[in-house]
Amino acid sequence: MIPEKLQEILQTDGVVAIATLGKDGPHMVNTWNSYIRISPEGRMLIPAGYMHKTEENIKHNPDVLITLGSSKVKGLHGPGAGFLIKGKAAFVASGPDYDLLKSKFSWLRATLAVTIDSATQTW
Repeated sequence: MIPEKLQEILQTDGVVAIATLGKDGPHMVNTWNSYIRISPEGRMLIPAGYMHKTEENIKHNPDVLITLGSSKVKGLHGPGAGFLIKGKAAFVASGPDYDLLKSKFSWLRATLAVTIDSATQTW
């Protein structure tokens, strides 16, 4: 489910934007490509140090949109590649998804686990 090009992007540095929709409207938060891990089941695992508004929104509506990219990865039309990811998210504070990230990021308070519905290369 994780395209090879997306895996390549996750190995480089770049900004990730995560959009959620709550009772008060849309909200966005950022993280880094290199922070994201993929679970053996294919979920995107994103460390959350803060992301309190994101967590509140996901309790209301688990749908997320994520964009990420890298100028260092060859894209559809030359240098630079990016993806739009649509999925369902949950915050987890125990279990294998949490433990995997906690071993890498001591500041972790929870793992944002995203089950990918679609991953579309946009550039």
